[in-house]
Amino acid sequence: MHRRAFHASAASAVAGLLMAKPRTHAASPRGKIKIGQIGTAHAHAAGKLAAIRKLADDYEVVGVVESDVARRERLSQQPPYAGLPWMTEEQLFAAPGLQAVAVETAVRELVPTALRSVEAGLHVHVDKPAGESMSAVRRLHEIAAGRARTVQMGYMFRYNPAFQLLFQAVREGWLGEIFEVDAVMSKALEGNERKRLLEYRGGSMFELGCHVIDQLVTVLGKPDRVTAYPRQTRSELDPLVDNQLAVFEYPHATAAVRSSLVEINGGPRRQFIVCGTEGTLEILPLEPPQAVLTLTKPCGAYRKGRQEVELPKMTGRYDDEFRDLAAVIRGEKPFAWSPQHDLVTHECILRASSLPVDT
Repeated sequence: MHRRAFHASAASAVAGLLMAKPRTHAASPRGKIKIGQIGTAHAHAAGKLAAIRKLADDYEVVGVVESDVARRERLSQQPPYAGLPWMTEEQLFAAPGLQAVAVETAVRELVPTALRSVEAGLHVHVDKPAGESMSAVRRLHEIAAGRARTVQMGYMFRYNPAFQLLFQAVREGWLGEIFEVDAVMSKALEGNERKRLLEYRGGSMFELGCHVIDQLVTVLGKPDRVTAYPRQTRSELDPLVDNQLAVFEYPHATAAVRSSLVEINGGPRRQFIVCGTEGTLEILPLEPPQAVLTLTKPCGAYRKGRQEVELPKMTGRYDDEFRDLAAVIRGEKPFAWSPQHDLVTHECILRASSLPVDT
């Protein structure tokens, strides 16, 4: 393929996300955005609320919704929730000036809760993965678009500086024609943590692999085919699908995404490697991010050859996504991840997790 033609096609996903004109909203006066959190059961709930409260110049937390009394009492003693009022969803929606909510329920309730929120006229941050129903996610985005409200999915690597470097490299053609992506997103779980995931048929790929699938779609767009290879390492113990591989096929590239729940030292070995005809970018580990860039010629601020890249230090895993959401709500910038991107990502997650896409 001619290089110029490749750049017009393979990099189109990144260009569409980061350079085109997705959703915009009328500007609002700069000031604190009133936000609430619905649910505390998601694994990221406390971290998300801590990030919001850290951004005190951007947000005012109105309150938290949690129906489980025992859970409320326990969390009230933890720093992210200390001093915040507990309320019902109806009370939160009725709060004067409320503009947004962070949905941090159990996974099965994420999309239904987000749908009620956008129907109430609110912008939403929705944690991942977006449930097992493709049609429900589609309806969420349709309702949000009709009300000019943003749906920000909580795929945490979107604002990671190593992935921001990758998006730039693909957008500006540094890597040439991408022919291979190798991604791993794993950890080791035992006991009650394994039991918690038994509710979700998609296993490790659904729970963890979704994060890197979101980035794969950003880089290469919608695949021609996704083939899942689910495995169970402890079938005598439980039916959890805890060792998974998914292969994504593109016209000129293949991508392998692995995710397991039994890998010792899985966190430090999480990786996302992109190989092209003119360069390779290796992100390993993903957190705290480290990147190695190899180029056939100088590009941007980088020289020819292999080099470790000094990345900006992150102030927190979730800080930048909520900074970005604040700017979008105020009308200061468009939101980079379109509904189309989120729908393609969710379809890919379902297929990679051996789940149906017609429900």
